[in-house]
Amino acid sequence: MRDFTPFLDLIREARNVLEGNVHRTPLTYSTYFSNITGKEVYLKLENLQKTGSFKVRGAYFKISSLLPDVRDKGVVAASSGNHAQGVAYSAMKLGVKATIVMPKSAPPYKVNATKSYGAEVILEGDVYDDAYAAAMRKSKESGAYFIHPFDDPYVIAGQGTIGVEIAEDLPDVDTVLVPVGGGGLISGISLGVKPSLRGRSVKIIGVEPEVDPKLKMSFRVGRPVTVKPMHSLADGVVTKSLGRLTFEVIRDLVDDALTVGEDDIARAMYLLLERAKLLAEGAGALPLAALLKYHDVIPGRKVVAVISGGNADLTTLYKVIMRGLAIEGRLARVNIKLKDEPGALKRALEVVARKGCNIVDIRHDRMNPSVKPGIALVELLIESPSPETTDELLKELELVGVKVIRHV
Repeated sequence: MRDFTPFLDLIREARNVLEGNVHRTPLTYSTYFSNITGKEVYLKLENLQKTGSFKVRGAYFKISSLLPDVRDKGVVAASSGNHAQGVAYSAMKLGVKATIVMPKSAPPYKVNATKSYGAEVILEGDVYDDAYAAAMRKSKESGAYFIHPFDDPYVIAGQGTIGVEIAEDLPDVDTVLVPVGGGGLISGISLGVKPSLRGRSVKIIGVEPEVDPKLKMSFRVGRPVTVKPMHSLADGVVTKSLGRLTFEVIRDLVDDALTVGEDDIARAMYLLLERAKLLAEGAGALPLAALLKYHDVIPGRKVVAVISGGNADLTTLYKVIMRGLAIEGRLARVNIKLKDEPGALKRALEVVARKGCNIVDIRHDRMNPSVKPGIALVELLIESPSPETTDELLKELELVGVKVIRHV
């Protein structure tokens, strides 16, 4: 195993630098998630961090390590999201000029948030890789320091302060679940937790989307691999590969990797909103998604899920809520056939009302070529108190002569 003493020294230094400049975020016990998983579940709320993400810890510590020279040269970074805001905020607080290169596809609200911290934003290319190349060119031309989003010892150490806080607040923790993008967060947390709790067998488990399983594949072959990721709700962790430096830490200190699907992520985001009153972006909800899916095989009793960020796109959030309601059986799409006669639809809707359900949308189709003359096809989008109520509703519709042909 590699000697990680230099990293541990940096984490101690990072704690001193970050104190008073970033939040020590809460570690809160969740009764609801504990009950449904059979674990003692604690949430580390980095979604309540300054700029809405853990990224500010590593960015602030890295930029501060470059003082005073950095005030003359400035910093440059490439990001389409949380790293951009973390660097911009840290630079503003430290009196440093920041230039952030973002892809043209970056959501406008993330661009505006980055600008609000005083950074110059340059839109370059269609994807992150284009922005990264442009940022590296600008760094070389201007002499500005490039702030890497994860593969840097100071960035890793900054994120490592989260691990130290977890170890201090819950010294008998058994398992910590962490989102994985480039690996800066999980490598830092591993370095913060395991040496702090020497003598305890704490498990660190990385979580990533099924469409971007780079950690799982890297573990399999014993080296960082490059994957071709697809779109995910957890866009904040979608990268082609882990960092070289981060994988060196991960290989020795991280115990396992789990993947979750898009519906798993949507359900976790939805339940955090409804049950915990917490807004988490897709990447931030990954650990809870894994816990909900794999609670029977995740080791240990006391489990921490690191909710790494809360910068969710509100247009995406609307879709997530609708999908979450559907997954939980609270929203149902029902296709029915009715006689095309006065009062037929009224009788069906009376059944819906009696069951305490609400019509969100209704569509009437008399022109469908698959429907016989005299019959109308009706699609209902229904809010229901529970899946059991929906099942009862479908049975009662059949009893009053309504043919249910599809239920989603």
